[in-house]
Amino acid sequence: MATMARSFLQAISKDEAVAPPLRVVQIEGLAVLKIIKHCKEFAPTLVTGQLLGLDVGSVLEVTNCFPFPVRDEDEEIEADGANYQLEMMRCLREVNVDNNTVGWYQSTVLGSYQTVELIETFMNYQENIKRCVCIIYDPSKADLGVLALKALKLSDSFMELYRAGNFTGEKLREKNFSWMDIFEEIPIKVSNSALVSAFMTELETDSPVSQGDYDRLHSSTTPFLENNMEFLIKCMDDLSMEQQKFQYYYRNLSRQQAQQQAWLQKRRTENMARKSAGEEPLPEEDPSNPIFKPVPEPSRLESFLITNQVSNFCGQINGVAGQNFSRLYLTKALHDN
Repeated sequence: MATMARSFLQAISKDEAVAPPLRVVQIEGLAVLKIIKHCKEFAPTLVTGQLLGLDVGSVLEVTNCFPFPVRDEDEEIEADGANYQLEMMRCLREVNVDNNTVGWYQSTVLGSYQTVELIETFMNYQENIKRCVCIIYDPSKADLGVLALKALKLSDSFMELYRAGNFTGEKLREKNFSWMDIFEEIPIKVSNSALVSAFMTELETDSPVSQGDYDRLHSSTTPFLENNMEFLIKCMDDLSMEQQKFQYYYRNLSRQQAQQQAWLQKRRTENMARKSAGEEPLPEEDPSNPIFKPVPEPSRLESFLITNQVSNFCGQINGVAGQNFSRLYLTKALHDN
């Protein structure tokens, strides 16, 4: 009996050690509707909530979710938030609903979610949950007829660097790490039960065109483009400030190297004179001298995140502008006819 139990535990540990990589996030349609409702009701305020479900092989199933309450900044958010989560999960367990945490969701404005706070939240979740995701929903894109849902996770290489706390240029070059390697986007698959699918089929109208199709034909995208440009300009200013930090670092580094060379030249001249006088030479390095203390290199994490944001805004502007041109050509063709 003991041998069987030991072999069973070994099999479990082996399965955990060779767990397949996460391939897809399968989310229930009801959970999607809850996320959209919560984010839209409080827009443009950023909100967040908990994702519940199961981790099955290479699929992360999200079967339910619940929102976190929105509180003022002066309230005790951390303690109350933890108690609220525990109470909600206890209530869900009592009614036999999945209460396993698989991540969280949050709203965003024009895709501006790539921040240090998001990374810190990921690392806190990773302490207790090996595989978790963050689902990002952007309510501002709903007016364009787009369901802006995105599932993200941190890459393994980035988590290794973050735990080491070393984001210097030398370490990043050694790992061949770029700003595109921070996040990994996981495909989302929305699933419904057969009963729900049959009910939705009954609710479908006979018209082949839905309201979402009409929304995609709106040619007025000026507010969306203006907001994207404002966010992009702000990101460029932040990126310029980060570059100024590195310029200041390299100026200090070259100044220190020049001082070191001058000091070494002076010490070698002094040692030559001491040798001529038959005295012992002095050491050519003096750790107590401030010019030999290494200049701390600023972290490149912030600049990597800002570069990610710039790429995201440029992609959104490019996509919306291209779609708008297609609509204009379509409208022109209809008008000519």
